[in-house]
Amino acid sequence: MTQIRQNNIAIASPVSSTVNPVFARHETFHPRFGWLRKGFDAATADRGIFLREDATVRLGVGKNMVNAIRYWCNAFKVLTDDVPSDLGDRLYRDDGWDPFTEDPATLWLLHWNLLKPPCHATAWHFTFNVFRSLEFSQDELFKALCNHRDSVAHRIAESSVKKDVSCILRMYVEQETHKTGVSEDSLDCPFSELGIIHTAGDSRHYTFRVGSKRNLPAEIVVSACLEYASWVGRGQRTIGISRLLYDIGSPGTIFKLTETAVCDAIEKVQRKFKSIELSDSAGLIQLSFNSDPEKLAEDLLNRYYQGRRGETQQ
Repeated sequence: MTQIRQNNIAIASPVSSTVNPVFARHETFHPRFGWLRKGFDAATADRGIFLREDATVRLGVGKNMVNAIRYWCNAFKVLTDDVPSDLGDRLYRDDGWDPFTEDPATLWLLHWNLLKPPCHATAWHFTFNVFRSLEFSQDELFKALCNHRDSVAHRIAESSVKKDVSCILRMYVEQETHKTGVSEDSLDCPFSELGIIHTAGDSRHYTFRVGSKRNLPAEIVVSACLEYASWVGRGQRTIGISRLLYDIGSPGTIFKLTETAVCDAIEKVQRKFKSIELSDSAGLIQLSFNSDPEKLAEDLLNRYYQGRRGETQQ
């Protein structure tokens, strides 16, 4: 079982066993603006769209991009086996939560869904959950991912690993297009808005930004905490903050949060959402909840997006 360290203590998580050894299925394309909605709409109209001979015409992109859209829609779980999923329906139907991905919260929600089980993006899972360096170069991430590849899918070529590393950095790091000129390939991926990875000093070195994020709503953090608790809690009604911070697959590792950021999010949500509580018993800080955490997570997301819709209509 894959492990991660908290103050030199290894912490294991069953979530790591639900990562499929998938590399470089994106055809070198990071997810572009509008691709997930485009793929969802196409699959809603025709569930066999990605296998049609005229898919390139109907989607308005080249063959490799058709494959990339198909991959990303399934990886982000807006489709499941090319069929619209519950998440896709909630987000992208015309009266859905955020049909045009206008709210940065949706990008965080999609980031979470990309990495939650079952995960179909091995390099992404490794980078955000297992890779321990907060500052790193592209080559350091590549070498570490190659070592991980050897333990999960040793027949995968290094060229595929390199494509994944390049795609991750283009996906999450704001590109300096003012120096290189604007082209379709250099356009920022929407996920660069998360600000979760930055360049560190020069274009060859990077750093994770750990701590609270200005565009990450508390509701997204807490819904992820509740989902995680539903996977690992075995029917319990509490989960320790340390697990939510340091376990592989936890919101703390995927969102790169500190204890203060997680606790602040829970305290903010519990003022309006009485089904959860931050408790401190004998120095052990825990998230407590009074019913099924997965259902609570869904209710919380519904409340968030309904509230946002109400704000925009005022």
